Amino acid sequence: MVARPPSWVAVRSLESGDGVHCVDVFRRADGTFCFEEYRRDPEDPRGWSDVGDFGDRVYATEAEAVAAARATVPWLRATS
Repeated sequence: MVARPPSWVAVRSLESGDGVHCVDVFRRADGTFCFEEYRRDPEDPRGWSDVGDFGDRVYATEAEAVAAARATVPWLRATS
C-alpha cells in the first residue's frame, strides 16, 4: 500500500449506496491525480481502512482517475 502523503488533496469521493465502500480521488502536489479505495465496518470505530493498492497509479486529469477507478473497482463499476 502507498501511504497517502499529506500533500495529496481529496477532490472527489465516490461512496457505495450502503456506505461501506468509498473511492477517493486525490490531486497530488505535482498536479497529477490518483485514487484509492477504502472500506469501513459499522462495528469498527476506527473508520475507513485503505483496502486498495491504487495510489501509485498516476493520471493526468481528475476525469482520467475517475474513469480508471470505475474500470478497476468492482463495486464502483457495478454502480456506473
